[in-house]
Amino acid sequence: MAIEITKSTYEPYEEKMKKYLDNLVENLTYIRAGRANPRLLDRVLVDYYSSMTPINQLANIQVPEARQLLITPWDANVLKSIEKAIYDSDLGLTPSSDGKSIRLTFPALTEERRHDLAKEVDKYGEEAKINIRTVRRDFLDSMKKLLKSNQISEDVYTGCEEDIQKLLNKYSEQVDKAVKVKSAELMEI
Repeated sequence: MAIEITKSTYEPYEEKMKKYLDNLVENLTYIRAGRANPRLLDRVLVDYYSSMTPINQLANIQVPEARQLLITPWDANVLKSIEKAIYDSDLGLTPSSDGKSIRLTFPALTEERRHDLAKEVDKYGEEAKINIRTVRRDFLDSMKKLLKSNQISEDVYTGCEEDIQKLLNKYSEQVDKAVKVKSAELMEI
């Protein structure tokens, strides 16, 4: 009994590839490029009445200058907690408070630091590509089982190989593009 291979056969695998690409893009937003980006604070959690809460749920975050963030809490009582959370985070920034708001100034990146961050971006890109190739391998393994049990023909298997390779190429190109854009952003002075 032959199984028909349709577009829906590939959908779960393409979905996984897309998730790996989306995860890469999200991770790249957290790499500091010397410019102020409110998304850098998304992973910083503040102890707010015994509950760990993201800063963006406790305060207004603005970008008054290219290298500065202004954090204005809605509840003045949480100002010290936000300041402590930023100081304790891995951002490497020192918060400056005026009693009503907190300013974060991003220093210019050194050439060495830019190259280190570019290497980190490349590493994230390579991890995403490895994960995408793993999805292709999983798909081909499932097709090999069908081939061995005579549920699909050799020709159908070959067609599946070509189709999944096209998907892999599509997502690998998008990974390369995202890495290239972020690396160029890091190298800007």
